[in-house]
Amino acid sequence: MNTVVKTLLNEADGTFAAEAGIPLKDQPAALFKLLVMANLLSTRISTGIAMNAARELFKAGGGTPRGMTNLTWQQRVDALTRAHYRRYDEGTATRLGSMAELVQQRYGGDLRRLAAEAEHDVGRTAKLLKEFPGIGPTGVDIFCREAQAMWPWLRPYLDPLSVKGAERLGLPTSRKRLASEVPSKDLARFTADLVRAAHSKQLVDTVKS
Repeated sequence: MNTVVKTLLNEADGTFAAEAGIPLKDQPAALFKLLVMANLLSTRISTGIAMNAARELFKAGGGTPRGMTNLTWQQRVDALTRAHYRRYDEGTATRLGSMAELVQQRYGGDLRRLAAEAEHDVGRTAKLLKEFPGIGPTGVDIFCREAQAMWPWLRPYLDPLSVKGAERLGLPTSRKRLASEVPSKDLARFTADLVRAAHSKQLVDTVKS
């Protein structure tokens, strides 16, 4: 393994799902939590605040589609406010409720059915994900980068932000070559760490020193 890659994996914090307390398992609750996290991270707000917001929502009972819809709009706003998810709290509370309703109505609360409907095709998966309120191209990238840990057919999922992190670290920017730097099972962690490098000069300097 490339020395830079090895140092990056040792120094960075791993998947964003792990930071938010989401198990990367191919299970309905975990997949829904990942979708919530992708929604929260899609706004122009710090990663730390988005992670705190996810934890607050899950603590309040919003870790499943049914649980999220059972929360009142005000309860969702209050959870976001506790995490200092300001400016976007009211709109996000509305979108999360609508998103949870759609997950229940269309997929019976189980996003594995989305994967089946997409026939394990990455492009179709992206199109279906964009049907959820609050999930655009950024949200799709966040979800798929992390979901490749439990959905091998997404691999390698390397979006422009992870490639930007690779460029800053002096790693290959060809997706094929970049993906070959780690075992397939480690791609979710690797891409998350590359995204962290894209955002953090301090991390880049530490890894390259």
